[in-house]
Amino acid sequence: MMSTPAGHAPHAPGGPARLIALYLPQFHPIPENDAWWGKGFTEWTNVTRAQALFPGHYQPRLPSDLGFYDLRVPEVREAQAALARQHGIEGFCYWHYWFHGRRLLERPFQEVLQSGRPDFPFCLAWANESWSRSWLGDKRDILADQRYSHDDDLAHARWLAAAFADSRYLRIHGRPLFLIYRPFALPDARATTDTLRSEIVRLGLPEPYLVGINAHNPDADMRKLGFDMTEHHEPQLGALPGAYAPASLDRRMRMKLRKTLGRPAKVYTYEEARAFMASKVPAHPHFPCLFVGWDNTARRGQEAIIMTDATPEIVGAHLRRLIRSLSSKHPQERILFINAWNEWAEGMYLEPDHRYGTALLAEVARSLQEAAQPADPQPQTTRA
Repeated sequence: MMSTPAGHAPHAPGGPARLIALYLPQFHPIPENDAWWGKGFTEWTNVTRAQALFPGHYQPRLPSDLGFYDLRVPEVREAQAALARQHGIEGFCYWHYWFHGRRLLERPFQEVLQSGRPDFPFCLAWANESWSRSWLGDKRDILADQRYSHDDDLAHARWLAAAFADSRYLRIHGRPLFLIYRPFALPDARATTDTLRSEIVRLGLPEPYLVGINAHNPDADMRKLGFDMTEHHEPQLGALPGAYAPASLDRRMRMKLRKTLGRPAKVYTYEEARAFMASKVPAHPHFPCLFVGWDNTARRGQEAIIMTDATPEIVGAHLRRLIRSLSSKHPQERILFINAWNEWAEGMYLEPDHRYGTALLAEVARSLQEAAQPADPQPQTTRA
Protein backbone atom coordinates (compact mmCIF):
# COMPACT_ATOMS: atom_id res chain seq x y z
CA MET A 1 0.00 0.00 0.00
CA MET A 2 1.33 3.44 -0.91
CA SER A 3 1.73 5.97 1.86
CA THR A 4 -0.27 9.18 2.12
CA PRO A 5 1.06 12.61 3.07
CA ALA A 6 1.24 13.16 6.80
CA GLY A 7 -1.16 15.54 8.47
CA HIS A 8 -4.17 14.97 6.23
CA ALA A 9 -7.40 13.69 7.69
CA PRO A 10 -9.52 11.61 5.29
CA HIS A 11 -12.28 13.67 3.74
CA ALA A 12 -15.82 12.67 4.71
CA PRO A 13 -18.29 14.15 2.18
CA GLY A 14 -21.87 14.84 3.09
CA GLY A 15 -24.55 17.47 2.70
CA PRO A 16 -26.89 18.29 -0.18
CA ALA A 17 -24.24 18.26 -2.92
CA ARG A 18 -20.58 17.55 -3.53
CA LEU A 19 -19.53 20.50 -5.67
CA ILE A 20 -16.35 19.88 -7.64
CA ALA A 21 -14.96 22.76 -9.72
CA LEU A 22 -13.00 22.04 -12.90
CA TYR A 23 -9.61 23.74 -12.66
CA LEU A 24 -7.37 24.94 -15.50
CA PRO A 25 -3.59 24.88 -14.77
CA GLN A 26 -2.73 27.11 -17.76
CA PHE A 27 -1.76 30.22 -15.76
CA HIS A 28 2.01 29.91 -15.83
CA PRO A 29 4.52 29.98 -18.68
CA ILE A 30 5.99 26.75 -20.07
CA PRO A 31 8.65 26.27 -22.79
CA GLU A 32 6.14 24.70 -25.17
CA ASN A 33 3.77 27.66 -25.01
CA ASP A 34 6.72 30.04 -25.33
CA ALA A 35 7.61 28.29 -28.60
CA TRP A 36 4.05 28.01 -29.91
CA TRP A 37 2.48 31.29 -28.83
CA GLY A 38 5.32 33.62 -27.85
CA LYS A 39 7.60 34.19 -24.86
CA GLY A 40 5.76 34.38 -21.55
CA PHE A 41 2.41 33.23 -22.92
CA THR A 42 -0.25 32.20 -20.39
CA GLU A 43 -4.03 32.25 -20.47
CA TRP A 44 -3.87 35.86 -19.26
CA THR A 45 -2.29 36.83 -22.59
CA ASN A 46 -5.55 36.15 -24.41
CA VAL A 47 -7.78 37.38 -21.59
CA THR A 48 -6.30 40.89 -21.53
CA ARG A 49 -6.50 41.27 -25.33
CA ALA A 50 -10.25 40.59 -25.58
CA GLN A 51 -12.42 43.44 -26.87
CA ALA A 52 -16.16 44.01 -26.72
CA LEU A 53 -17.89 43.22 -30.04
CA PHE A 54 -21.13 45.13 -29.37
CA PRO A 55 -22.52 47.59 -26.82
CA GLY A 56 -23.08 45.87 -23.49
CA HIS A 57 -20.74 43.00 -24.35
CA TYR A 58 -18.83 42.20 -21.16
CA GLN A 59 -15.23 42.18 -22.34
CA PRO A 60 -12.49 42.18 -21.30
CA ARG A 61 -13.13 40.08 -18.20
CA LEU A 62 -10.52 40.86 -15.60
CA PRO A 63 -9.80 39.28 -12.21
CA SER A 64 -10.16 41.22 -8.98
CA ASP A 65 -9.29 39.60 -5.64
CA LEU A 66 -6.68 37.12 -6.92
CA GLY A 67 -5.27 39.34 -9.65
CA PHE A 68 -3.30 38.10 -12.67
CA TYR A 69 -1.81 35.24 -10.74
CA ASP A 70 0.97 32.78 -11.54
CA LEU A 71 0.18 29.21 -10.49
CA ARG A 72 3.82 28.52 -9.71
CA VAL A 73 3.32 30.63 -6.56
CA PRO A 74 2.17 28.50 -3.58
CA GLU A 75 0.37 31.43 -1.93
CA VAL A 76 -1.88 31.73 -5.00
CA ARG A 77 -2.92 28.10 -4.77
CA GLU A 78 -3.59 28.50 -1.04
CA ALA A 79 -5.75 31.58 -1.68
CA GLN A 80 -7.75 29.76 -4.35
CA ALA A 81 -8.39 26.82 -2.05
CA ALA A 82 -9.39 29.12 0.80
CA LEU A 83 -11.93 30.92 -1.40
CA ALA A 84 -13.36 27.66 -2.66
CA ARG A 85 -13.60 26.13 0.81
CA GLN A 86 -15.25 29.22 2.30
CA HIS A 87 -18.03 29.05 -0.29
CA GLY A 88 -18.78 25.34 -0.17
CA ILE A 89 -16.72 23.90 -3.02
CA GLU A 90 -15.62 20.43 -1.93
CA GLY A 91 -12.61 20.16 -4.22
CA PHE A 92 -10.88 20.98 -7.50
CA CYS A 93 -10.78 18.71 -10.53
CA TYR A 94 -7.46 19.53 -12.18
CA TRP A 95 -7.21 19.08 -15.93
CA HIS A 96 -4.40 16.59 -16.48
CA TYR A 97 -2.40 16.61 -19.75
CA TRP A 98 -0.75 13.26 -20.47
CA PHE A 99 0.74 12.61 -23.92
CA HIS A 100 2.10 9.05 -23.98
CA GLY A 101 4.21 9.65 -20.90
CA ARG A 102 4.81 13.33 -21.53
CA ARG A 103 3.00 15.77 -19.24
CA LEU A 104 2.28 19.42 -19.99
CA LEU A 105 1.21 22.19 -17.61
CA GLU A 106 2.03 19.73 -14.84
CA ARG A 107 3.88 21.98 -12.41
CA PRO A 108 0.97 23.39 -10.33
CA PHE A 109 -0.56 20.00 -9.58
CA GLN A 110 2.83 18.32 -9.13
CA GLU A 111 3.70 20.88 -6.46
CA VAL A 112 0.30 20.41 -4.81
CA LEU A 113 0.97 16.68 -4.69
CA GLN A 114 4.55 16.87 -3.47
CA SER A 115 4.10 19.65 -0.91
CA GLY A 116 0.82 18.45 0.61
CA ARG A 117 -0.48 22.03 0.22
CA PRO A 118 -3.08 23.33 -0.01
CA ASP A 119 -4.87 20.89 2.26
CA PHE A 120 -7.87 20.83 -0.05
CA PRO A 121 -9.47 17.86 -1.87
CA PHE A 122 -8.80 17.23 -5.53
CA CYS A 123 -9.21 14.78 -8.38
CA LEU A 124 -7.93 14.59 -11.96
CA ALA A 125 -9.53 14.73 -15.41
CA TRP A 126 -7.42 13.51 -18.33
CA ALA A 127 -7.78 15.94 -21.25
CA ASN A 128 -6.93 13.25 -23.79
CA GLU A 129 -6.92 15.23 -27.00
CA SER A 130 -4.16 16.53 -29.21
CA TRP A 131 -3.16 20.16 -28.82
CA SER A 132 -3.54 22.24 -31.94
CA ARG A 133 -4.14 25.83 -32.92
CA SER A 134 -7.87 25.01 -32.94
CA TRP A 135 -8.88 27.92 -30.74
CA LEU A 136 -7.60 30.12 -33.56
CA GLY A 137 -9.48 28.04 -36.11
CA ASP A 138 -6.53 26.01 -37.50
CA LYS A 139 -7.07 22.34 -36.63
CA ARG A 140 -4.41 21.09 -39.01
CA ASP A 141 -1.44 22.41 -37.05
CA ILE A 142 -0.91 19.80 -34.30
CA LEU A 143 1.25 21.06 -31.44
CA ALA A 144 1.20 17.96 -29.21
CA ASP A 145 -0.13 14.70 -30.60
CA GLN A 146 -2.16 12.31 -28.46
CA ARG A 147 -1.23 8.64 -28.92
CA TYR A 148 -2.37 5.46 -27.16
CA SER A 149 -1.03 2.00 -26.34
CA HIS A 150 -1.43 -0.72 -23.73
CA ASP A 151 2.06 0.02 -22.36
CA ASP A 152 1.12 3.67 -22.02
CA ASP A 153 -2.06 2.76 -20.13
CA LEU A 154 0.12 0.83 -17.66
CA ALA A 155 2.59 3.71 -17.33
CA HIS A 156 -0.28 6.15 -16.88
CA ALA A 157 -1.86 4.02 -14.14
CA ARG A 158 1.45 3.81 -12.29
CA TRP A 159 1.82 7.57 -12.37
CA LEU A 160 -1.80 8.09 -11.29
CA ALA A 161 -1.35 5.75 -8.33
CA ALA A 162 0.74 8.36 -6.50
CA ALA A 163 -2.10 10.90 -6.79
CA PHE A 164 -4.81 8.36 -5.94
CA ALA A 165 -2.92 7.40 -2.76
CA ASP A 166 -3.05 10.96 -1.40
CA SER A 167 -5.63 11.27 1.38
CA ARG A 168 -6.86 14.53 -0.17
CA TYR A 169 -7.90 12.69 -3.31
CA LEU A 170 -11.66 12.80 -3.91
CA ARG A 171 -13.37 9.45 -3.62
CA ILE A 172 -16.77 7.86 -4.14
CA HIS A 173 -17.41 4.99 -1.73
CA GLY A 174 -13.68 4.91 -1.06
CA ARG A 175 -12.72 4.73 -4.75
CA PRO A 176 -10.56 7.50 -6.30
CA LEU A 177 -12.49 9.56 -8.86
CA PHE A 178 -10.88 9.88 -12.30
CA LEU A 179 -12.40 11.46 -15.42
CA ILE A 180 -11.54 11.09 -19.10
CA TYR A 181 -12.55 13.90 -21.43
CA ARG A 182 -12.84 12.04 -24.75
CA PRO A 183 -13.76 8.40 -24.13
CA PHE A 184 -14.47 7.77 -27.81
CA ALA A 185 -10.97 8.89 -28.75
CA LEU A 186 -9.58 5.83 -26.97
CA PRO A 187 -8.90 3.08 -29.54
CA ASP A 188 -10.31 0.50 -27.11
CA ALA A 189 -11.96 2.27 -24.20
CA ARG A 190 -12.86 -0.91 -22.37
CA ALA A 191 -9.26 -2.16 -22.59
CA THR A 192 -8.01 1.16 -21.19
CA THR A 193 -10.50 1.23 -18.33
CA ASP A 194 -9.77 -2.42 -17.51
CA THR A 195 -6.02 -1.73 -17.48
CA LEU A 196 -6.37 1.35 -15.27
CA ARG A 197 -8.48 -0.59 -12.77
CA SER A 198 -6.37 -3.73 -12.66
CA GLU A 199 -3.03 -1.94 -12.38
CA ILE A 200 -4.22 0.41 -9.66
CA VAL A 201 -5.57 -2.53 -7.67
CA ARG A 202 -2.32 -4.45 -8.24
CA LEU A 203 -0.49 -1.51 -6.68
CA GLY A 204 -2.57 -1.93 -3.53
CA LEU A 205 -5.10 0.87 -3.98
CA PRO A 206 -8.89 0.77 -4.30
CA GLU A 207 -10.31 0.33 -7.77
CA PRO A 208 -10.74 3.80 -9.32
CA TYR A 209 -14.19 5.21 -10.03
CA LEU A 210 -13.96 6.03 -13.73
CA VAL A 211 -16.14 8.71 -15.31
CA GLY A 212 -16.46 9.39 -19.04
CA ILE A 213 -17.25 12.97 -20.05
CA ASN A 214 -19.89 13.29 -22.79
CA ALA A 215 -18.90 16.74 -24.08
CA HIS A 216 -18.61 15.41 -27.65
CA ASN A 217 -21.08 12.51 -27.41
CA PRO A 218 -24.05 13.83 -25.43
CA ASP A 219 -26.25 10.76 -25.90
CA ALA A 220 -23.63 8.19 -24.93
CA ASP A 221 -23.91 6.08 -21.79
CA MET A 222 -20.24 5.72 -20.84
CA ARG A 223 -20.94 2.55 -18.88
CA LYS A 224 -21.02 0.80 -22.26
CA LEU A 225 -17.35 1.75 -22.70
CA GLY A 226 -16.30 0.38 -19.33
CA PHE A 227 -16.81 3.50 -17.21
CA ASP A 228 -18.70 3.62 -13.92
CA MET A 229 -20.58 6.79 -14.80
CA THR A 230 -21.14 9.55 -17.35
CA GLU A 231 -20.46 13.19 -16.62
CA HIS A 232 -23.06 15.18 -18.54
CA HIS A 233 -20.87 18.07 -19.55
CA GLU A 234 -21.86 21.70 -19.94
CA PRO A 235 -21.89 23.73 -22.01
CA GLN A 236 -23.19 21.45 -24.78
CA LEU A 237 -22.33 23.82 -27.59
CA GLY A 238 -23.61 21.37 -30.19
CA ALA A 239 -27.13 21.89 -28.84
CA LEU A 240 -27.09 25.57 -29.82
CA PRO A 241 -28.55 26.88 -33.10
CA GLY A 242 -25.90 27.65 -35.69
CA ALA A 243 -26.63 31.37 -35.60
CA TYR A 244 -28.73 33.22 -33.09
CA ALA A 245 -29.00 36.58 -31.37
CA PRO A 246 -31.18 37.08 -28.30
CA ALA A 247 -34.21 39.34 -28.16
CA SER A 248 -32.24 41.61 -25.83
CA LEU A 249 -30.41 42.84 -28.93
CA ASP A 250 -32.67 45.05 -31.06
CA ARG A 251 -32.89 44.58 -34.82
CA ARG A 252 -30.51 47.45 -35.58
CA MET A 253 -27.89 46.00 -33.27
CA ARG A 254 -28.33 42.52 -34.76
CA MET A 255 -27.72 43.89 -38.25
CA LYS A 256 -24.71 45.88 -37.05
CA LEU A 257 -23.31 42.82 -35.31
CA ARG A 258 -23.76 40.71 -38.44
CA LYS A 259 -21.90 43.31 -40.46
CA THR A 260 -19.10 43.47 -37.88
CA LEU A 261 -18.72 39.69 -37.68
CA GLY A 262 -19.31 38.93 -41.33
CA ARG A 263 -21.80 36.22 -40.38
CA PRO A 264 -25.00 35.78 -38.35
CA ALA A 265 -24.27 36.19 -34.67
CA LYS A 266 -23.72 33.32 -32.27
CA VAL A 267 -24.95 35.31 -29.29
CA TYR A 268 -27.32 33.78 -26.75
CA THR A 269 -28.51 34.62 -23.29
CA TYR A 270 -27.45 32.20 -20.58
CA GLU A 271 -31.10 31.30 -19.95
CA GLU A 272 -31.72 30.59 -23.65
CA ALA A 273 -28.54 28.53 -23.97
CA ARG A 274 -29.47 26.29 -21.05
CA ALA A 275 -32.96 25.90 -22.51
CA PHE A 276 -31.48 24.76 -25.82
CA MET A 277 -29.28 22.29 -23.94
CA ALA A 278 -32.16 20.85 -21.94
CA SER A 279 -32.97 18.43 -24.77
CA LYS A 280 -29.52 16.87 -24.39
CA VAL A 281 -29.86 15.79 -20.74
CA PRO A 282 -29.54 11.98 -20.80
CA ALA A 283 -32.06 9.62 -19.25
CA HIS A 284 -29.36 7.20 -18.10
CA PRO A 285 -27.52 7.75 -14.78
CA HIS A 286 -25.02 10.60 -14.87
CA PHE A 287 -23.28 13.24 -12.82
CA PRO A 288 -24.59 16.70 -13.76
CA CYS A 289 -22.38 19.65 -14.61
CA LEU A 290 -23.32 23.33 -14.48
CA PHE A 291 -21.42 25.84 -16.57
CA VAL A 292 -21.37 29.31 -15.05
CA GLY A 293 -21.12 31.32 -18.27
CA TRP A 294 -19.52 31.20 -21.70
CA ASP A 295 -17.78 33.76 -23.88
CA ASN A 296 -14.65 32.67 -25.71
CA THR A 297 -14.00 36.02 -27.37
CA ALA A 298 -10.56 36.04 -25.71
CA ARG A 299 -9.61 32.98 -27.79
CA ARG A 300 -11.71 33.24 -30.93
CA GLY A 301 -12.28 36.97 -31.42
CA GLN A 302 -15.07 37.59 -33.93
CA GLU A 303 -15.60 33.81 -34.29
CA ALA A 304 -16.63 33.57 -30.65
CA ILE A 305 -19.73 31.99 -29.16
CA ILE A 306 -21.11 34.42 -26.60
CA MET A 307 -23.63 33.95 -23.81
CA THR A 308 -24.85 37.12 -22.17
CA ASP A 309 -26.59 37.82 -18.86
CA ALA A 310 -24.97 35.05 -16.82
CA THR A 311 -25.45 37.06 -13.65
CA PRO A 312 -24.70 35.50 -10.26
CA GLU A 313 -28.42 35.49 -9.44
CA ILE A 314 -29.41 33.66 -12.63
CA VAL A 315 -26.58 31.14 -12.36
CA GLY A 316 -27.45 30.63 -8.68
CA ALA A 317 -31.06 29.83 -9.53
CA HIS A 318 -29.94 27.11 -11.96
CA LEU A 319 -27.49 25.77 -9.41
CA ARG A 320 -30.20 25.47 -6.77
CA ARG A 321 -32.40 23.45 -9.14
CA LEU A 322 -29.57 21.05 -9.89
CA ILE A 323 -28.71 20.65 -6.22
CA ARG A 324 -32.34 19.79 -5.45
CA SER A 325 -32.25 17.13 -8.18
CA LEU A 326 -29.54 15.27 -6.24
CA SER A 327 -31.55 14.83 -3.04
CA SER A 328 -32.58 11.22 -3.70
CA LYS A 329 -29.01 10.05 -4.34
CA HIS A 330 -26.65 8.48 -1.84
CA PRO A 331 -24.64 11.30 -0.16
CA GLN A 332 -21.42 9.98 -1.69
CA GLU A 333 -22.95 10.19 -5.17
CA ARG A 334 -24.35 13.72 -4.98
CA ILE A 335 -21.62 14.87 -7.34
CA LEU A 336 -22.15 18.12 -9.23
CA PHE A 337 -19.34 19.43 -11.39
CA ILE A 338 -19.04 23.17 -11.89
CA ASN A 339 -17.47 24.41 -15.09
CA ALA A 340 -15.28 26.09 -14.10
CA TRP A 341 -13.14 27.51 -11.35
CA ASN A 342 -10.90 29.55 -13.65
CA GLU A 343 -11.56 29.23 -17.39
CA TRP A 344 -11.07 32.96 -17.89
CA ALA A 345 -10.53 32.87 -21.67
CA GLU A 346 -13.88 31.08 -22.04
CA GLY A 347 -15.72 33.48 -19.72
CA MET A 348 -16.43 30.56 -17.41
CA TYR A 349 -15.12 31.06 -13.88
CA LEU A 350 -16.12 31.22 -10.22
CA GLU A 351 -13.15 33.36 -9.23
CA PRO A 352 -13.91 37.02 -8.42
CA ASP A 353 -13.89 39.52 -11.26
CA HIS A 354 -14.21 43.29 -11.51
CA ARG A 355 -17.91 43.30 -12.34
CA TYR A 356 -19.34 40.88 -9.77
CA GLY A 357 -16.60 40.39 -7.19
CA THR A 358 -17.39 37.35 -5.06
CA ALA A 359 -21.14 37.45 -5.79
CA LEU A 360 -21.12 34.21 -7.79
CA LEU A 361 -19.28 32.37 -5.03
CA ALA A 362 -21.77 33.80 -2.55
CA GLU A 363 -24.58 32.28 -4.64
CA VAL A 364 -22.83 28.91 -4.43
CA ALA A 365 -22.68 29.13 -0.64
CA ARG A 366 -26.28 30.32 -0.45
CA SER A 367 -27.47 27.45 -2.66
CA LEU A 368 -25.86 24.87 -0.39
CA GLN A 369 -27.17 26.55 2.75
CA GLU A 370 -30.72 26.65 1.44
CA ALA A 371 -30.58 23.02 0.31
CA ALA A 372 -29.33 21.97 3.74
CA GLN A 373 -32.30 23.53 5.53
CA PRO A 374 -35.00 21.05 6.57
CA ALA A 375 -38.20 21.32 4.62
CA ASP A 376 -40.96 23.32 6.27
CA PRO A 377 -43.38 20.94 7.99
CA GLN A 378 -46.75 20.65 6.36
CA PRO A 379 -49.44 22.39 8.40
CA GLN A 380 -51.75 19.96 10.12
CA THR A 381 -55.44 20.31 9.52
CA THR A 382 -58.06 19.56 12.12
CA ARG A 383 -61.65 18.66 11.67
CA ALA A 384 -64.28 20.83 13.20
